[in-house]
Amino acid sequence: MEMWELAAREMIRDTIDRYAHCADTGHFAELAELFTADGVLEIDGHPPLQGRAAIAGFLAGTKTSLASTLERPFIRHHTSSVMIDVHGPDDASARSYFLAITERGPDHWGRYRDRLARVGDRWFFRHRFVRPDGHAPQSWRATRRDTE
Repeated sequence: MEMWELAAREMIRDTIDRYAHCADTGHFAELAELFTADGVLEIDGHPPLQGRAAIAGFLAGTKTSLASTLERPFIRHHTSSVMIDVHGPDDASARSYFLAITERGPDHWGRYRDRLARVGDRWFFRHRFVRPDGHAPQSWRATRRDTE
């Protein structure tokens, strides 16, 4: 493996980590900036959100749902088993699992499938597909009206 590919893998891992931290701290404009200008966030079974404004707007609604449902409105996303395939100097894909935890305990879990592009010195999501695999009974996810 060449040094440029090792550097790409580490920068991609950083992008994936920043997504979780931005989501958990409510920094949705910053999270949206992790996508290319025409990037897509797609949640299984729902229309894709294209562009940074659409992504940030949807996540603001998620924050409202969380705040209105929980006494202590926090969420923590844990991303694991990250597998990165670098297809070229500017093109990569990644697969990982996530587990979201709220004050009620484990809330929901699933998989991310990502396409990433290098623009300048950074890696951005071109397309992030979120596939929820399940949720706990009485969880925030089970009771909310919109979907993550």
